[in-house]
Amino acid sequence: MSFVKHRNLMKVYNKFVRQKDENLKRRNIDKKNKKSVQKVEEVKEETQVHALEPDSNVLTDKEKNKNKISKMKRLNKVDENEDVEHGEESDIHPAVEESDSSEDEVAPRNTIGNVPLKFYKDEEHIGYDISGKKIKKQARKDMLEAFLARTDFSKKLIVHDDYNDEDVEIPKEWQELIRSLLKGKTPHADVNPYPEYVDWVKHDAVHPMSNAPEPKRRFIPSKSEHKKIVRLITAIRKGHITFEPPKEEKRIYHDLWGDDSSSTDKSRQGLRFIPPPKAKLPGHEESYNPSLEYIPTQEEISSYELMYEEDRPKFIPKRYESLRKVPAYDKAVEESFARCLNILLCPRVRKKRINIDPESLKPKLPNRKDLRPYPITCFLEYKGHIDAVTSISVQVSGQWLASGSKDGTVRIWEVETGRCIKMWVVGEAVNCVAWNPVPDRFVLGIAAGQDVLVLNTGLGSAEEQHRVKQLLNIDAPSGTDNSDDKSTPIVSWIKHDKHEGIRLKHIKTVTSVEWHRKGDYFSIVMPTGDSKAVLIHQLSKKVTQRIPFKLHGHPVSSVFHPCRAILFIATKKSVRVYDLLKEKLIRKLEPGVREISSIAVHPAGDNVIVGSREGKVCWFDMDLSTQPFKILKCQPKDITNVAFHRSYPLFVASSENGTAYVFHGMVYSDLNQNPLIVPLEILHTTTHGRGVIDCSFHPRQPWLFTAGSDSVIKLYCH
Repeated sequence: MSFVKHRNLMKVYNKFVRQKDENLKRRNIDKKNKKSVQKVEEVKEETQVHALEPDSNVLTDKEKNKNKISKMKRLNKVDENEDVEHGEESDIHPAVEESDSSEDEVAPRNTIGNVPLKFYKDEEHIGYDISGKKIKKQARKDMLEAFLARTDFSKKLIVHDDYNDEDVEIPKEWQELIRSLLKGKTPHADVNPYPEYVDWVKHDAVHPMSNAPEPKRRFIPSKSEHKKIVRLITAIRKGHITFEPPKEEKRIYHDLWGDDSSSTDKSRQGLRFIPPPKAKLPGHEESYNPSLEYIPTQEEISSYELMYEEDRPKFIPKRYESLRKVPAYDKAVEESFARCLNILLCPRVRKKRINIDPESLKPKLPNRKDLRPYPITCFLEYKGHIDAVTSISVQVSGQWLASGSKDGTVRIWEVETGRCIKMWVVGEAVNCVAWNPVPDRFVLGIAAGQDVLVLNTGLGSAEEQHRVKQLLNIDAPSGTDNSDDKSTPIVSWIKHDKHEGIRLKHIKTVTSVEWHRKGDYFSIVMPTGDSKAVLIHQLSKKVTQRIPFKLHGHPVSSVFHPCRAILFIATKKSVRVYDLLKEKLIRKLEPGVREISSIAVHPAGDNVIVGSREGKVCWFDMDLSTQPFKILKCQPKDITNVAFHRSYPLFVASSENGTAYVFHGMVYSDLNQNPLIVPLEILHTTTHGRGVIDCSFHPRQPWLFTAGSDSVIKLYCH
């Protein structure tokens, strides 16, 4: 315990001692006054009694003086007796009055009076006793012993009294009072400072406007309301106020043997109420005296025993003369249990039958006759190749057709007559052929093995041929590349030895050739995973450059945008759209198919179709979303190629099963209207090998060219 806390406790203790001494003095004085008053009243009563005696005469002056002296003596004796009873000496403590209380026997506590303690600081004694002798100070304990004494494990609170030079033990009751006083609480421990609030007045409102008690008039019947009630009763008796008669409730009778599903009682039926199954009603065979036609013969009964238990009838009717002779039914308990089990475990499911015409579920599509023209029948066949035809391309004027085959030859056909006017032998299987899109530039791009041939077809006027020869002229072979490593060029531009044209040597096999709309640039695709997989060649400057983008996956095909500087690159899983001017990725189309096989762009440039190896065609509206607008599951096998018509709303998808599906695909200029896709025709071209390998539309007529693995090119017209 700290010194400050010890000093505070001592002050409180001394305050209590002084207050107790003062209370004792005040109590003794009150008791003495009461006793003296009682004695005086007794003496007065005695004098009054002597004065009222009948034989008493008038006293003389001597007798009066004797009576006064005797009274004074008696009063003095009373005071002396009181002093003797208490055994106190007035000379020792004249200011302290004695009483009958046992607490008065305690010796006086303060031996120094109001003298400050600092006067006895340097003295050996502290105060004086009753006899006037000095009271010597007790031997002081050192600080450690005093601390151990104060912190006794018995949890006794001991305080040193400086006035009396002694240690005082404070009882537990006083400790609680002192703690309460130090904390500013009520001293008495039994006092509850927070009693429960008793609301003597109850209010109907949640928050009353006033806390005032309710007035008396609220507990007394209102006279005005009584007058109103009397007037209403008088009006009802006279008939001025009439009431409607009570409505009679209609009793509802339930049909125990009827069908609950057709019941009109909606109170029993909930939203999901399903009636339990009904038991079969008893018929004539269950009667005790049925007709003879219901009673089976002995042969029929013996045949029942040979039947399976499931097929055997459960009740065999018998005939009795009266009800008294009908025995108890031995299967009553079993059938009741089976009935309860049927009601409990019966799977009751409400099945709603919707009467809908199946034809109304089909989408409302326009009539195919209204969508003509489109290719229907095979009009012409182009025969001359020995092996499968892998690629075909129609010249932009629509007069010439180029085809490449696995037999290593490239042929040019006249479309209207089917006559082969020119043939080149390239020595390797041809993967792709593509005409230059410029009408007066009769140049053909051929992909065969690791080489790309740009040949002069020799068609056109002399002036056009002169411009083509100047375009394909190469003075010396050159190897160009825009990469940092110039020692190993990936493309070599050289003049072809046998044919009039240019030969571009690549490091890997080229699978696709696509021209730009202006006819100066063309892109090639090599199925590798690096940035060299797609290259762009410039024919006028004989320059090759890589695309400035990182490819994610093996590329399948690349297509230029019909009217903008945008390049579409299709990998096996997605289609990436790049802006060639800004050199950044614009959009990534996710078809969600196993593997992409081909891609085609609508002539307007806002819609793309993608063919897959699982027979699906995905239509993308790039203004709408990167997810397919519509997925067409039209082919059972892999789709080899897809193509749009340049002027008619047609597109086609060829497959390895030897068929080509022709669709009507109308794209509207109104952005709020979705494209219209309608299947039109299934063209069966071949059943040999891989079926239809390539297909292409005529640039001006609604004609379709198909190239199959049977080495035949077919023309389908409307």
